[in-house]
Amino acid sequence: MSNEEEMKGLLKQIAENQRAALELQREHVELAKGHLERSNRQVNESLELQRKAVAKQALLTRIVLPLIGVLTVLLVYLIVRWDIL
Repeated sequence: MSNEEEMKGLLKQIAENQRAALELQREHVELAKGHLERSNRQVNESLELQRKAVAKQALLTRIVLPLIGVLTVLLVYLIVRWDIL
């Protein structure tokens, strides 16, 4: 009979260990979900900042490049007009 009781005790211990392991797994899954959510938020924020930067760069390109062209033409005109070179 002691052998049966020992087996029952071991089985109970195994069941308890499995419950504890499952609880730890649940905690780790929750922790991983939190990390994933935070990572997703950071990626979305990064993408939004990149979109804004590209939009600003496009706007500046549309304004600055023509301005540089106009100023270059004006400079050439002044050089020719005043015969500086």
